[in-house]
Amino acid sequence: MLQLLSIGEAITKKRKALGWSQTVLAKKARVARSTLDALENARLGELGYSKVTNILTALGLELKLQDATARRPTFEDLINEDQDDQGLDRRR
Repeated sequence: MLQLLSIGEAITKKRKALGWSQTVLAKKARVARSTLDALENARLGELGYSKVTNILTALGLELKLQDATARRPTFEDLINEDQDDQGLDRRR
């Protein structure tokens, strides 16, 4: 399950990549800077869906829902994934 901590880390990374301060992002997302700070620093237990989506939208990000899988990838899965990735690399 996706935790708020990992969402906060992704938000911080993207915000910094864009060169935005917390204040800039908070204004664009229409949330309090203190809320954004608490989210980025894992001091927030719960955050409403609309606030999360406002922040993600301002950053050009979105949440993705997918079926949860209980199993880890097999060695064969990893080999196939690596082969697929190499097929996309035109330098090889």
